[in-house]
Amino acid sequence: MGQHSGIGVLDKTVAVLNAAAAGPAGLADLVERTGIPRATAHRLAVALEVHRLLARDRDGRFVPGPRLAELAAAASDPLLERADEVLAWLRDTAGESAQLYRRDGLDRVCVATAERASGLRTTVPLGARLPMTAGSGAQVLCAWEPPATIALLLEQAEFSDRTLAEVRRRGWAQSIGQREAGVASVSAPVFGTGRQVIAAISVSGPVERLGRSPGQRLAPVLAAAAQRLHAGDS
Repeated sequence: MGQHSGIGVLDKTVAVLNAAAAGPAGLADLVERTGIPRATAHRLAVALEVHRLLARDRDGRFVPGPRLAELAAAASDPLLERADEVLAWLRDTAGESAQLYRRDGLDRVCVATAERASGLRTTVPLGARLPMTAGSGAQVLCAWEPPATIALLLEQAEFSDRTLAEVRRRGWAQSIGQREAGVASVSAPVFGTGRQVIAAISVSGPVERLGRSPGQRLAPVLAAAAQRLHAGDS
């Protein structure tokens, strides 16, 4: 069930929320993803639905509810408050477009970006939703997830469990034409408290400019940028 606060019912409730955030979930899916007994998972999911923290899709599966967006809109976000400054520094240092992604269920969302002012660019618009199945940003956001979530995401992924193990070992990911032909990218995790990955910071550009092994060259500057974002989040 991931992290434990010591308050059992709270941990189980958060586990159910996370399970629904991983993709539309029937009761059997909630049980499989959380390991919580069926009756308990059902009781918690229905209670969360009453409070609009979960909702149902047209097939009756549990999905994140509208109250989550309302709470998010009311919250300050130290990560985003620092993102523009840090991404601009990363873009200027690396010489390529920079992006910040957060996971949203089976997608990753570009929550901040800094584009090159000129030359050939790999534009990712702010708010763009990209799949969690390809690209270095997806690898980073997937690599530190609980095993059950990783298994779910790997079902359609262009990368393997072995790739994710290597990402965790070295602390960064790279992809060459994995999500889009001719595009290379390198990404690093942004950690929050308890070594939880809260975002992926990325640099992307044409393969002809980044080359086919950009990770070793760009990983140190990405790690520095990620650390600056982590400091802003603490």
